[in-house]
Amino acid sequence: MSVRETLLKIYWACQRLIIPSFKSSESFYAELLPRYVARDTRWLDLGCGRSILPRWRKEEETRLVATCRQIVGIDYDFDSIESNQGISAKVRGNITQLPFKNNAFDLITANMVVEHLASPREQFLEISRILKPKGLFLFHTPNVFGYGVSIARLVPDWLKNKLIYLLEGREEGDVFETYYRANSEKSIHKLARACGLQVVRIEMLVTDPISVAIPPLFVPELIWIRMLMTKPLRSLRTNIIAILQKV
Repeated sequence: MSVRETLLKIYWACQRLIIPSFKSSESFYAELLPRYVARDTRWLDLGCGRSILPRWRKEEETRLVATCRQIVGIDYDFDSIESNQGISAKVRGNITQLPFKNNAFDLITANMVVEHLASPREQFLEISRILKPKGLFLFHTPNVFGYGVSIARLVPDWLKNKLIYLLEGREEGDVFETYYRANSEKSIHKLARACGLQVVRIEMLVTDPISVAIPPLFVPELIWIRMLMTKPLRSLRTNIIAILQKV
């Protein structure tokens, strides 16, 4: 067993003890998606990257993709979409100018993408344009008021990439600039109104600790996450899942 595997084993034991009911926002997103994917669904995944769901959910992703009528993935990073094995119809493109006709999709999703939008009003308008009437935009993104975003903003870029590799195993080529301009309940409601969308649902959620691989740190972080799960601290939870509908 590797050192990382040993540390993860210790982490899972502590998580079960401190937060026995814990479910990460990524798991919530993966379990929510099948409710909105049907046989007649035309689905676009924005910023599809290397996969729709994390690598350890490959079987779930395969079943989900097989369920819908059509799925298209779009990403600006060529290396990412080239390595995406779950989606056959892939497009290299920019969310600001989506290369699709009006009212083309029933469902548009974005998993950890909205935080990278530099001009969200312009980009939400494009999303609204290609959604069918009553179509849904479902996305998962960090909360700008979560402690993870606050910490990230204090860390210089040269160090941030090294920490991301250490803590998450992501290479520098998979780390993209963030803006957090559509990453609060207030900003989501404002953008929806301006772009012909209405908010159907917003979930404020928690996700796995940043310090999963650092035993001295993940215990107090797990305790803080448990506190975030209480109602008074809802607005400070780390992640958001939002469902918007085209009016």
